[in-house]
This record gives sequence, structure tokens and C-alpha cells, in this order.
Amino acid sequence: MKKAVVYKLDRWNPDEKIIDQAAEEIRKGHLVAFPTETVYGLGANALDEGAVKRIFLAKGRPQDNPLIVHVATTETAWEIACCDDRALRLMEAFWPGPLTLVMRAKDVVPKVTRGGLDTVAVRMPSHPVALALIEASGVPIAAPSANTSGRPSPTDADAVYEDLGDKIEVVLDGGPTDVGVESTVIDITEGLAVLLRPGGLPVEALENFGETVLLPEDLSREKGATLKKRSPGTRYRHYAPKCKVLLWKAEEDWPDVDGKRVGYMGIRRPPVDLDGDAILFDSLENYARGLFMGLRYLEKRGVEAIVADYPEKRGVGLAIRDRLYRASLAEFDEKP
Repeated sequence: MKKAVVYKLDRWNPDEKIIDQAAEEIRKGHLVAFPTETVYGLGANALDEGAVKRIFLAKGRPQDNPLIVHVATTETAWEIACCDDRALRLMEAFWPGPLTLVMRAKDVVPKVTRGGLDTVAVRMPSHPVALALIEASGVPIAAPSANTSGRPSPTDADAVYEDLGDKIEVVLDGGPTDVGVESTVIDITEGLAVLLRPGGLPVEALENFGETVLLPEDLSREKGATLKKRSPGTRYRHYAPKCKVLLWKAEEDWPDVDGKRVGYMGIRRPPVDLDGDAILFDSLENYARGLFMGLRYLEKRGVEAIVADYPEKRGVGLAIRDRLYRASLAEFDEKP
């Protein structure tokens, strides 16, 4: 297959002709990678079963892993999901933005898009290029992260091309993403707000809005396991570079690296000299923004292991912990 065509766009004023060309590719059943405020997404017509299957093939993604459907209007959300008053309030408060709502799906959404479930995950991105593409396409767009399944998510177009350049038709390059980690996913199907995946919208924002946010662990084991299946990024290894990831927790000593060449990323300064293979962030928000890019960068530097600062459970730190935990394949007594 020929290489993807890459179009550079001004994020605030994307070229209408390029957007229209990309939208036509979506309508043809082709794959278009595009920036959102969180990470780059790999988009296809969410209502076209054949097109959605191509997403799974291009990424090497398990087909029981549901996709998030991106919309440009709340009216489209109502057309594909069974929305209630709570859903509407959350949409009005947090859309467009990094919040995904899991709701009962309507029959118009193919089962392949939903991972075979009776629910659908829906969000409205805030990135101008993403909104322009969805609007021009005239269809909701299913879009997981635009990377090979299991790899660190892409936060710039180069990472997309590196993983998928020979498997898709178009890459829309809108520059680096703002948030750096995927959206927060909450399930609202049971009259509750259950956090399935922490992400770019801090849980505190939902709580300040008046929601009591539960974890799957707060429910019965069976119910919690069932709900987790409704969100991407909860059951398989994700976000991992080719080298090992070690987590450095606040109360622990520096990990035993057995003489390996080590890279580091985090907020705290490492207690050893790493000869330039260290990335320091000055805030949790910047840590999130640079997390995946940092993992890819240190991997390319040829380090044998990456030690990652395991941040506190507040704000976007919860999402960083989740991504690092899954990248490391570590087993802890506590939850991430």
C-alpha cells in the first residue's frame, strides 16, 4: 500500500479544501488520522462496518475493545446513543472536551464499533481540526488513538506516521496535542457515574459539578468487570515503549536497574546522573502533555529501561499513573 498523504494545517484556521478532501476519504470508508486535544485519533465512519474493521486491522487491535465515537453536535450523540437528562447536563458542562460518556447504544451503531457490547462510548473533541473534519464528513467518526495497538499513544503527526504511515490514507497534521493523555471515560448507564478510565478531565471537575464518581471497585466484582469492558484502555497492555518501564514511587528507593542504560521522566529530580537521558516536567499538566512523546523519545535514545516518576493521585496525575501502570506491566497491591 502507498504511504499516507500528510497535510499540515493551521489548527485555528484549517484549510477547507484539505478538510473536505479528508472528509471525502471518511465517506469512502478510508482511514484518516487527525488531532484531538488529547491525542491523535485514527478515524473512520463509525456507522460503516467495513471501515471500522479497517481500524482494527491497521492498529492490530483486539476486536472486543470498543471504540470511542466522536461527534460534532449533541444532536448526533442523541442519534446514536440513549441519552438522558444526566447525559445532557454533562454534555452541556464538559463538551467539547476530554470527557467520554458510555451510554446505551442505538441500533444504528454497528456492533464492531461497540466491541460487541450494547453500549457506545461518545465524546465531542475540542480541537478545531477534529471538529471541522467531523462536521465536513457528515457522519460520527470512530477514532481510537492513531498508533499500533499497545504502543505509546501519538501526540504529534510524526508518531502517527511512524506507526501507521503505510496502513492508512491520510494524516492531518495539526501540531502537538494539548492534553497529552486520552479522555476520561465514565459510564452513566446504571443511574451512576462510574469512572472507567481516568484521563484529561480530572475527576475533581466532575465532583465539583455535583457528580458522585464511583470506581468499578466500588461495585460488585462482577458488575465492575462488566463495566470496565465498556471502555477502551482497561484490559490490555497499552502505552508501552519497546524497553522496560519501571515506576519510581515517592516512598521507595531508586529502582535497581542492574547496570542498564536508563532514561528518566518525571517531576522529581533523579538521584543519579543519566548523561542527558532525563526529561523533567514542572507540573502534572506538562507531565501529561509530554508523557507519550517522552516515552517514544527515550526509546529512540536507545535506553534499556525507563524509570518514570509515579505521581500523586490528584488532577491529571491519576491519568498519568494509569498510563504508566499499564505501560510497566507492574503488579501492585494498590490500584493505579
